[in-house]
Amino acid sequence: MSATAAAASKATTVKKDSVPEIIAASMVGTAIEFYDNYCYSIASASYFGVIFFPGATKANPAVGTMLAFLTFAVSFLARPFGSMLFGHFGDKVGRKTTLVVALMTMGISTFLVGCLPGYEQLGMLSIIILCICRACQGVGLAGEWSGAALVATENAPANKRALYGSFPNLGAPIGFFCAYGLNLLLDTTLGPDKMQAWGWRIPFLCSAVLVIIGLYVRLHMSETPIFRQAEAEDRVSKHPLRDLVPYWKEVLLGTAAMGITYTLFYVLGTWSLSYGVKVMKPAFTQNEYLAMQMVSVVFFAIFILVTCVYSDRLGRKTVLIATTLATLVFSLFAMQSLQHNPVTVMLFLCVGFALMGGLFGPCGAYLPELFPTHVRYSGAGLSYNLAAIFGGAFAPTIATALVQATGTVASVGWYMAVMAVIALIALFLIKESKNKDYTE
Repeated sequence: MSATAAAASKATTVKKDSVPEIIAASMVGTAIEFYDNYCYSIASASYFGVIFFPGATKANPAVGTMLAFLTFAVSFLARPFGSMLFGHFGDKVGRKTTLVVALMTMGISTFLVGCLPGYEQLGMLSIIILCICRACQGVGLAGEWSGAALVATENAPANKRALYGSFPNLGAPIGFFCAYGLNLLLDTTLGPDKMQAWGWRIPFLCSAVLVIIGLYVRLHMSETPIFRQAEAEDRVSKHPLRDLVPYWKEVLLGTAAMGITYTLFYVLGTWSLSYGVKVMKPAFTQNEYLAMQMVSVVFFAIFILVTCVYSDRLGRKTVLIATTLATLVFSLFAMQSLQHNPVTVMLFLCVGFALMGGLFGPCGAYLPELFPTHVRYSGAGLSYNLAAIFGGAFAPTIATALVQATGTVASVGWYMAVMAVIALIALFLIKESKNKDYTE
């Protein structure tokens, strides 16, 4: 037996992590990622206009909110660079080491946001530092999801790859619940004035505890068997980004297909909070709207699992097309329910988050399956994070501006409908890959 064949044989017999270990290793980072992002989402919707843009907020609160939402977008703009950086090392040196570094980058940046003085103390420098922290957070976030998805799917049996791919995606509702739950608890305990003064910092500082837990889990996980086999067979790319070039169509179409996922999510989670608390007449209190969002996110988690099960049975593309069509209908007719009526708002949020779960769940297997092992981290990560810019980075700002310009929330629905149509076109154009080397 040749040395290469012997190494390959050894690699394929290496013991995999147990299913609970796979769940913990893939889910913990994305839960922290989304917790960090949601904390920033709430702060930008509720507090950062006054703290970092006091002049603009006094003149026009909507303008102050839009400026705060622009700092929210900085993270997304940094994501492609993070994808290329962590994708390069994830495909070259392995998933495990790369995920540990990504988690630390993300966690440190989030913690520093909680320590940052406002405009009254540092002036314009406070905004610059905030944007730098947000950019570093985006770089770390970019390496997180794709690596976590590979930890799950590269350990999965072929007929359960979407189900395993749901593990990191379930980190999203967990992070959402933790972030919104902590903010709701703090807002109830401290009150609006203290939250505006200093309470908003606590969720960012608490992320340090989550990062320590995440690092412990990540340092004890094993490298994925598929990457170990690729190493043994000398199939690991020395230049992943260069080797990704032939797959540019998959990157672009994957980006377009995922765009509506981000648009829907940040319209539901970020813009609607700002609209419901600040613009709606009469408005909900912060506590009331956060509580409704926390209830509705349960549907997000349920439909991640449901659509992943059906994705393994019927195919990723079939499930994604059906859910995107449903999202198109939702976009055209659901916005009229955004009025001061808890029943109609709950219906809007619950149906919207159910659709979000249906879109987000299958992508954990769908995007990685578009690329072979040697460029999978780079390709899936770049598609995912370009979609974050295309669909989500400016969604709260665009939605706020549309309502300001038209005076009606229906315009936000039309914006989401356009994104849904683009996603449908991409899904019909892209070929569902059957990569032969994506096996257990």
